Amino acid sequence: MTLAVPAAGWAGAMLGLAGSIVLAVLGLRAQRRPDSVRRRQLSAAVWCMVGGAALAMTALEVALLTDDFAVSYVAETHSRATPLLFTITSAWSALDGSLLLWALVLAGYTAVVLRGVPGTADRLGTGALGVLGLVGAFFFGLITMAANPFEILPDPPADGPGPNPILADHIMVAFHPPMLYLGFVGFTVPFAFAMSALLLREGGVDWLRRTRRANLVAWSFLTGGLVLGGWWSYEVLGWGGYWAWDPVENAALIPWLVATAFIHSAVVQVRRGMLQAWNFVLVLATFALTVLGTFLTRSSVVASVHSFSQSPVGPALLAFFGAVVVAGFTLIVLRAERVASLTRPESVASREGVFLVNNLLLSVFAFVVLLGTTYPILVEALTGSQVSVGRPFFDRMAVPLGFALLLAMGIGPVTPYRRATAAVMWTRLRHPVLGGAAAGAAVVWAGVRSPGVVAVVAIATAVAGSTVRQLLVTAPARTPVGLVRLVRGQRGYWGGQLAHLGVALAAVAIAVSGGLAQRATVSLDRGQSVAFAGYTVTFEVSEEHPEADRLVTDAHIVLRDGGPDGPVVRVAQPRLVAFPNQPTAVGNPSVWSTAGRDVYVTLGGLDPQRVTLNLYRYPLMVWLWVAGGLMMAGGLWALTGRVRRRAAPPSEPLAEVGSDA
Repeated sequence: MTLAVPAAGWAGAMLGLAGSIVLAVLGLRAQRRPDSVRRRQLSAAVWCMVGGAALAMTALEVALLTDDFAVSYVAETHSRATPLLFTITSAWSALDGSLLLWALVLAGYTAVVLRGVPGTADRLGTGALGVLGLVGAFFFGLITMAANPFEILPDPPADGPGPNPILADHIMVAFHPPMLYLGFVGFTVPFAFAMSALLLREGGVDWLRRTRRANLVAWSFLTGGLVLGGWWSYEVLGWGGYWAWDPVENAALIPWLVATAFIHSAVVQVRRGMLQAWNFVLVLATFALTVLGTFLTRSSVVASVHSFSQSPVGPALLAFFGAVVVAGFTLIVLRAERVASLTRPESVASREGVFLVNNLLLSVFAFVVLLGTTYPILVEALTGSQVSVGRPFFDRMAVPLGFALLLAMGIGPVTPYRRATAAVMWTRLRHPVLGGAAAGAAVVWAGVRSPGVVAVVAIATAVAGSTVRQLLVTAPARTPVGLVRLVRGQRGYWGGQLAHLGVALAAVAIAVSGGLAQRATVSLDRGQSVAFAGYTVTFEVSEEHPEADRLVTDAHIVLRDGGPDGPVVRVAQPRLVAFPNQPTAVGNPSVWSTAGRDVYVTLGGLDPQRVTLNLYRYPLMVWLWVAGGLMMAGGLWALTGRVRRRAAPPSEPLAEVGSDA
């Protein structure tokens, strides 16, 4: 047994903690007295954070790759038979390692912020570095005191249990958690600049302009993380869906909703000088909710694949959340006269008014999800009684809010600033509305009788039509070259429109796949067949496949088009995966995706001569993942646009998500 690797990891964590503390002290001092601190001192502190986090993560990976079971984290999360990919991803598949990943991502963002601070005369920038140092000190402190992955076991085991089976059975574990963390942690940057501006008693838009790219990066990665998480759940867990309103799913959705509201309202402040205090509230709420989300996923208050065993980390995160909320809102109240907006919307019938409505809808949506998520936890903490808030509550609240958001999303970008007249709005919306009505009629003519599905298709088509119309009427020339020139020249606006198209497509995919789904549970003897959704489903055989770290048992389910004599179109192989150190097997579905529908087959029970199958047919399901990609691409496209240093003239029609005008 060698102590070099865990010692290096511990030293890295301590170096990161020291760098964070020094950065917090120097950054906040430089904000008050710029001449008392030199930039190279700030730089040294930041690179101590980065170097310490990188050293600690490297040491953890080396310990995993070398099967060093003397290290507590390795003994708890790794086994010698774990494949290489899942050995690497084990570094963030449990509590201590996931906090280390958080600290590493935070250090990276802090280094990027440092590049934008030319010297200590930049008081807004140095104050933001100080706040980032405070946040870093908390997380590095957690790693060194409450969640140390480098503890040495006096009597190390010869082997370990391996990672959670759910986290060792799909490649998505290499992408979903890091992407989610890039989103979560990224919102620390606008929070830090907002707090710095409040400490300076400054309002204005400078802090918004300087955090525009950080906002878009964080929002884009959080969007991607949410979509990949749903896809992962759909492809791996085998329960037939992708979103169950689980508290841990909600923990990522809530800050995404508030962050989306913040990105929209930031446009209004930069363009029209409105909603300044509201933006401070939103950015504070976004960051605080990422901390609350981390508490929900990294404590044992909810039972989930994301939750880990009871430790002091949960209370510490909850205390940090409380401190952030109290300190942040205290600053906002103390600076109320500085951050109050002098300008008010002239009319609700204006782009500012629609953006405000959009903000309120997103905020109400976030509050509803937060209330449904935390209510059972609060009741149990206060009374000891266990209650549950199920899917019907969330669906009942989410559907009307979703419809309203779709409408606001379609109307907002074509509404003029200051005041909109009925004539102008009808001119801009006439063709999109007629196109949406035609699409709804076509769906009814095709045999769809679900009012919700018809309404979503009609509204989403109108949203898409509104975007297309705006593209055509504002292009310098209605040619491919002219359209490309427009989209490249105004990337912030058109990135927002691409994200809107993704939301509209996602709404259609969710409505159609849920409203028109076909489901059945059947039990078949070997060789027996059953008709389902236009296919003949036959249980052919079951087989066992021993692998190095698991035993895979699958069933061969033959799908024929039409009747029993039809051509074979698919052999589905749903499976059960048993790990030697885990008490229960993990079921994996077989998913056959095409542009028009998914056929989803999962095992309800399996014997050599008999199988129980859960069968699903979901129309247009694949378009949900495409829609998520469009939303993320829209945020990244807006990211490449240049920041405008002054507001555009009021007559300019274009200003939207990701744009400073």
